[in-house]
Amino acid sequence: MSKAGQLAAWDWPHRENSKFRRAAGLDWHYQRCGDGPGLLLLHGTGASLHSWAGLVALLAPHFDLLLVDLPGHGFSELPGSEQMSLDGMAAALASLLERLDYSPDYIAGHSAGAAVATRMVLDRRIDPHRLVSINGALLALPGLTGQFFSISARLLAGIPTLPAWVAGVGGRRRFTHRLIEGTGSALGGAEIEYYRRLVANPRHVAAALSMMANWDLVPLETALPALQTPVHLVVCEGDLTVPPEQSRELARRLPNAELHSLPALGHLGHEEDPEQFAGLLMQIAANSR
Repeated sequence: MSKAGQLAAWDWPHRENSKFRRAAGLDWHYQRCGDGPGLLLLHGTGASLHSWAGLVALLAPHFDLLLVDLPGHGFSELPGSEQMSLDGMAAALASLLERLDYSPDYIAGHSAGAAVATRMVLDRRIDPHRLVSINGALLALPGLTGQFFSISARLLAGIPTLPAWVAGVGGRRRFTHRLIEGTGSALGGAEIEYYRRLVANPRHVAAALSMMANWDLVPLETALPALQTPVHLVVCEGDLTVPPEQSRELARRLPNAELHSLPALGHLGHEEDPEQFAGLLMQIAANSR
């Protein structure tokens, strides 16, 4: 089945806006809609652009929205390990934006998507008015914990049969439900079903594993003091994936940072309460003009 046919068969959110474009040697899936200043939305590891589905109708009257499936995720092509590094992914995404002739005025990234956005800004590949980090994974894990995670991720990514095994387990709804619960978020049945379909796809699983195995956040953390773009750090206090203290620590370090604390939401807070996040993004944009 073609990717377009799969989008239809899976009843993928906002598939009427879906398009495919080749850039940096990859076939990308993206959605573009709306009118106004450009707002680029980047999902995190293991998700896809469907993560923003609840915000699209709310933001499209105010922004020229661009949502992208990161390499290997969702319906975008899985590249080699070099392009699955943070630097490689940022460079590849910049090539896609160039092909689309899209220069975002604002960029919002969730979790690892915030790291990609920040790397692009630091490398001067984009120059937005504001950078919004939603439960951003911007700091390296400390000490032996970080070393153990890095080594473990590389070992797991090197097992060729692992993605198919995980996909087989992930196809069970109960497994996906527990996976989402582990983030501290509570999603509805339709949202969980989208994740079940993704986790049941070996290519998507391989992308998530490769991303974790090939990322190194130490250079990004070292470069953060040079970040001049105003940053809005949105932290959901119920996040069980990225410790909320990370965003508070970044707010202390970065002179151009503003912290937004949201109680009672987990790592996928923008999916739990899209109205609150849409309102916050519109407020940030309005205050920057």
